[in-house]
Amino acid sequence: MTVNVVSPERPLDFFWFIPTHGDGSYLGSEKQQRPPEFGYFKEIAQAVDRLGFPGVLLPTGQNCEDSWITATGLATYTERLKFLVALRPGVVSPAFAARQTAALDRLSDGRLLLNVVVGGNPVELAGDGVFTPHDERYAQADEFLRVWRGLLSGEQVDFNGKYYRVEGGRLDILPVQKPVPPVYFGGSSDAGQDLAAEQVDKYLTWGEPVHAVAEKLARARAKAASKGRKLSFGIRLHFIVRETEDEAWAAAEKLIRHVTDAQIENAQARFLKEMDSVGQRRMAALHGGRRDRLVVAPNLWAGVGLVRGGAGTALVGTPAQVAERIREYQAVGIDTVIGSGYPHLEEAYRVAELLFPELGLGTSRRQVGKRIANEFAVGHHGARRLQASS
Repeated sequence: MTVNVVSPERPLDFFWFIPTHGDGSYLGSEKQQRPPEFGYFKEIAQAVDRLGFPGVLLPTGQNCEDSWITATGLATYTERLKFLVALRPGVVSPAFAARQTAALDRLSDGRLLLNVVVGGNPVELAGDGVFTPHDERYAQADEFLRVWRGLLSGEQVDFNGKYYRVEGGRLDILPVQKPVPPVYFGGSSDAGQDLAAEQVDKYLTWGEPVHAVAEKLARARAKAASKGRKLSFGIRLHFIVRETEDEAWAAAEKLIRHVTDAQIENAQARFLKEMDSVGQRRMAALHGGRRDRLVVAPNLWAGVGLVRGGAGTALVGTPAQVAERIREYQAVGIDTVIGSGYPHLEEAYRVAELLFPELGLGTSRRQVGKRIANEFAVGHHGARRLQASS
């Protein structure tokens, strides 16, 4: 198979994550947990806005605070940060979602991004009143997005499909971003990639080995090309970056220190029994629930996926090592990274201070003047004293 390769020097967007389901220092444990409180979300959002992350992802699901309401609150406390929030076909109507989209895009002055979440857990979907089979959910999402996009573009929409019927639909107050805010989406199945080819701007993948990501992106790229369209690509990963390799791997082991074999067995069984997500099966297959198979590629560690659904891999290592791995993903087409780490506040600082310089990413924080004397650097007064005493 031929893989289109791009220059790893292309610009990179590095987003972060707002843990609206809670946070902590350990997986599988109640030790040092942080509850899902808006005040904590605000701390993270303001920190990453100041550190130079261009955007954040807000997850969705039964165990999460609502992404739309949370993003609305956070938008009022931030200046540049963009918010990638969940658009849920089948859960809300496309007309209602269009009005929400226009309102939040205007409130945030054009800082809204949409993450189409079709859903991969039929048990959870049933709780939302959705009983549509796997492939049909993507067909329904296609109709949803056609209506949603037409309304946000200022069109009068008359639509009669299998899942939606709209007569004389219109939106009088339009979004800031034209014609509509960017649409992100991740789906590993053929049905998911067909939807991406038709309807989305940025196709997302979870963190698999580079060769697997390259193959997935090549299929999505080809499907889009057959429709006369081009996609851009992003990857969702956790990060454990430390000054030395030993420190990084020790931090990875510490994260799952309290995870028991019973928890792993129960989590993996639940993922397989409840979920029909192809992407989740690909995540589980990387490690097979085994602690001795967690390093699945250079610096790519699958320990998070032992008990966490969805994104289950982390890049672990020194700043130089992790930057090299990111450049490998860039070389096969990735231009956006959506990162996270436990706890999310502290790890945002580590990523910005250790990894960003290796990637050539800047920070918006004011730099301390070179001639200021304090406990972190010897300023000009201290320097003169040292010279005088030598």
